[in-house]
Amino acid sequence: MDAEFAVLARLAPLAGAHALSLFFALLVLLLALTWLGWWAFQRWMLPRAHGAAPTPLLLGLRLALGFGAIVLGAWVFAEIAEQLKAGAPLGAADQALADALRTSVPPAALQAFAWLTRLADPATLTVLCITVAIGLVLAGRRWLAFGWVAAVAGNALLNITLKQVFARVRPVHDDGIVLAHGFSFPSGHTSGAVVAWGMLAYVAMRFVPARGHLALMLAAVALAFTIGASRMFLRVHFASDVIAGFASGSAWLAVCIASIELSRWYEGRKMS
Repeated sequence: MDAEFAVLARLAPLAGAHALSLFFALLVLLLALTWLGWWAFQRWMLPRAHGAAPTPLLLGLRLALGFGAIVLGAWVFAEIAEQLKAGAPLGAADQALADALRTSVPPAALQAFAWLTRLADPATLTVLCITVAIGLVLAGRRWLAFGWVAAVAGNALLNITLKQVFARVRPVHDDGIVLAHGFSFPSGHTSGAVVAWGMLAYVAMRFVPARGHLALMLAAVALAFTIGASRMFLRVHFASDVIAGFASGSAWLAVCIASIELSRWYEGRKMS
């Protein structure tokens, strides 16, 4: 694994020099993969009869996908965490990319990222969490409200704990556009964006027609990815911090959605 990260360290300046182009290319690729995954889910994972409850087999397949997401996210996080030792090539790759971004990103792009990154600020997510929870309770969806709060608040507590465990110092970001304090690994804005906006899309799907579900999913994916990328462009996080944030956030989101889906299936069985 050290050899792979050594190669990344050599390629990091080139990636940093073309960072904006890479960002848009990866965003388009991610949205295309999301659309493809959604098409496959609609074709193979939904009940044939409209409005029918999922069979145990379909539920099992959904939970297997969720478990796979949890395992993949945990594995990626563990691999990165293992490399956070003094002198590891990962640190050299992170620093090389941060140095390249310092000189290659135009000020207008940095200002746009500075605005977008606020959509995952702790204050923003706190207000969002409380507002959505109140709305769900007033709509009579108390269990969904509980799942929503558990997802958002649980991720915040998990990220705080992980930061204290790894205690990684942030990269130097002295241009004054955005200031961040505390430890760096993993990125709380990134994991918070994945969980909060991903869960919001999942919750909204309970209230909007099926034809709007894909748009919600694509919007959540685009927003979470852009917020995560903004942390690198603004140099308040290393690239590995952001990737670890994507991994931990995706794993926690999968845990929460799988738990809610299993509870819905169990309640449906009791009522039938």
